[in-house]
Amino acid sequence: MTKFEYQARNQAGELQVGFVHAENKEDAARKVAADNLYLLALTEVNKQNLQIIVGNFFNQVSQKDIVIFTRQFSTLLSSGVSLSQSLRTLAAQTRNTILKEIIVEMQRDIDSGLSLSQAMRKYENIFSAFYVNMISSAEITGKVDEVMNFIAEYLEKQLILVSKVRNALIYPVFMIFFLIVVVIFMSIVVFPDIQDVFEQLGAELPAITMFLIGFGNFLTNWWWAVFIGLGVIIFSFKDYLKSKEGRVILDEIVLRLPIFNIIFKNMYIVRFSDSVSVLIKGGVAIVQALEITANTIGSAIYGDILKEVSDEVRNGVLLSQALAKHPYYFPVLISQMIAVGESTGKVDILLFKISAFYSREVEDLVGNLVEFIQPILMIIIGGVVGILFASILMPIFNFIGAGM
Repeated sequence: MTKFEYQARNQAGELQVGFVHAENKEDAARKVAADNLYLLALTEVNKQNLQIIVGNFFNQVSQKDIVIFTRQFSTLLSSGVSLSQSLRTLAAQTRNTILKEIIVEMQRDIDSGLSLSQAMRKYENIFSAFYVNMISSAEITGKVDEVMNFIAEYLEKQLILVSKVRNALIYPVFMIFFLIVVVIFMSIVVFPDIQDVFEQLGAELPAITMFLIGFGNFLTNWWWAVFIGLGVIIFSFKDYLKSKEGRVILDEIVLRLPIFNIIFKNMYIVRFSDSVSVLIKGGVAIVQALEITANTIGSAIYGDILKEVSDEVRNGVLLSQALAKHPYYFPVLISQMIAVGESTGKVDILLFKISAFYSREVEDLVGNLVEFIQPILMIIIGGVVGILFASILMPIFNFIGAGM
């Protein structure tokens, strides 16, 4: 992203000066025009040299940084501190240099006459469409501090939920990685020495031992090709996942895996119900709330379904009826509860209850997953260790048996 300084006039003819981050000048001009400003001048502030790129790589703005920023912002606004002064205070307290710079530029934009949502919209890679639209609706009603508190609670809940799922998956991934390292170490270091010893004794090596020795010799001679090949595969895979087709295929695989599919479906349901509930409560129309959620839910499949649902709702179909057409992704319980909310005019409250129910489901599933995975991992570890020991002991037993 490149930083541009702009000069523009608003609809009242007042001169405004500010900064915007964009990929190029065309993108920067589009962002300025989106704020109903008439662009006068646009200049690039700095080039992306190696130092900036490296600094940005190690200093990304994480979801946790946004949660802390939002909670502190909410507290300051609720205490009666002005918008500009709140941002000035946050900039002084923020440790992340990228976020600090963004806050400073937002404060300058607000001082020059822009609204908070207009200032945030320039940083769409930091503040999601959900975030910006909530603030935009709050500015109309004059309840920015209350909505900021809603956003903070929503982001905190999502962060806790994702952290629990991620932590549950760290242990099995680490153990599998550790097993791979052990097998590679044994194949490269231990088995070649065993081969020399048994060749001198004239002992016959079993197939599993020969396979591990051959695997170790291959890695020793062609390690550079393995690294290059893995690098190409990983790069190609990541590049493919950036495409719409790649995201859909990955989501489809994840949502079909035993056990994991239930966890991720429930997690996306929590995101859907939380996001739509908070947006409706913030004054956003239900169709727009569905469109925003479709772009921020984090799943290509759920995103496509919600876009389809939003089109149907726009054409007069009830939300409960539209969701009922996708029972695999949105269980019948959801459409039934939303139907109750539609009949009572309390859709946001019912969505909040759905979120609470499925949040507990995710927590229980994650806890059970950890207990379920541990014995399976122990069996796998025991099996691999047994194979390694058998590869060493079998030649010894064969040699002893042949000698007797």
